Amino acid sequence: MRRTRRQWVTLGLAAVLLAALCVLAAFWQWHRYTDRQEQIALVEANYGTDPAPLAELVNAPGTVLAPDDEWRPAVVVGEYVPAGTMLLRNRPVNGTPGFHLLVPLRTELDGEPVVLVVDRGFVPLGADAGEPAAVPAPPAGEVAVTVTLRPDEPAADRGAQAGTVSRINNDQVLAAAVSGGATAVADDATVGAYGQMRSEDPAAEALVPAPRPDTDPGSHLSYTFQWVIFALGAVGGFVLLWRRETRAATVSAGELIAADDPGGTSRPRRERRAARHADEEHEDALVDASQTE
Repeated sequence: MRRTRRQWVTLGLAAVLLAALCVLAAFWQWHRYTDRQEQIALVEANYGTDPAPLAELVNAPGTVLAPDDEWRPAVVVGEYVPAGTMLLRNRPVNGTPGFHLLVPLRTELDGEPVVLVVDRGFVPLGADAGEPAAVPAPPAGEVAVTVTLRPDEPAADRGAQAGTVSRINNDQVLAAAVSGGATAVADDATVGAYGQMRSEDPAAEALVPAPRPDTDPGSHLSYTFQWVIFALGAVGGFVLLWRRETRAATVSAGELIAADDPGGTSRPRRERRAARHADEEHEDALVDASQTE
């Protein structure tokens, strides 16, 4: 049964719509791929550089870490405030659930006291899933801490249990620390960055360090090509279906013409002329036979 014009138009529009959606998905995956490549390039450019003094990267209270300086190592000299230790939850390391220990580090920038929140490392869960196995104390007195600088995370939009936070946001972490009794950091300024600890001098009990940033590009590029192939397949499938059905209709019309032409008038001229010549020779033979009798 041949499709009507309306059916062909409907199929064509559906194929175009499907192809357009596939193209949009391809562009989305392409943008994710390029964004990921930029992140990887930033990690490779900054993570392995020599540590710089904090003042070279964040030079005054309230300063926000520049995007191009993310993953840079920095050396911060100051004193930890153990009373302000907070537990960062829902950040497993290598698939292991637990907490990160966030400890305020008091230092100075431009002659003013500043607090930088330091992620000292990871501790697994204890017997009670709501508590860590242990909370090692940081070194006492002045300490030189080498950290990887990361931009301040957006503040969480909902509260957390006492002693815990869900984001590493300096102001929010310090507010929770003060409410827990760490009044030593109540009046100090902050900066728009936090540090992931690499080393301490003097060193305290070792914790599981933050993992090296992931540089796996992912599958975004291959997904881009897949969506392009799907788009071409949608259009190509419609064209193939249309050509196949049109060709079938043409062959059927030719068969109908041949069926309505029993005398062979639709045959080539040479074949018709040969047939007439054979008929004439047959008639001549019949005439000669009748005269002989």
